[in-house]
Amino acid sequence: MPTYHAKVFVTLKPSILDPQGRTVERALSHLDHTNVTGVRVGKYIELTLEGERPTVEAQLSNIVGSVLSNPIMEEARWELEQAEPVGA
Repeated sequence: MPTYHAKVFVTLKPSILDPQGRTVERALSHLDHTNVTGVRVGKYIELTLEGERPTVEAQLSNIVGSVLSNPIMEEARWELEQAEPVGA
């Protein structure tokens, strides 16, 4: 059965304030990185899934939308690559 490696990226929607991003931006400014603005902080998650690609894609989409992100406040995207077979 094929194995897939998923990378999930979750960020706050642009209309949602990002206090953590703002804190990082202020810290960078205090360290003389005054040209840095618009800092947004998000989440990065990796998963390994087994199955046929269409089934895995549907499962991953469901996981991302119902467990790993809050669709009301966050945007999420994912990348899916087939994993190399062990010993390849």
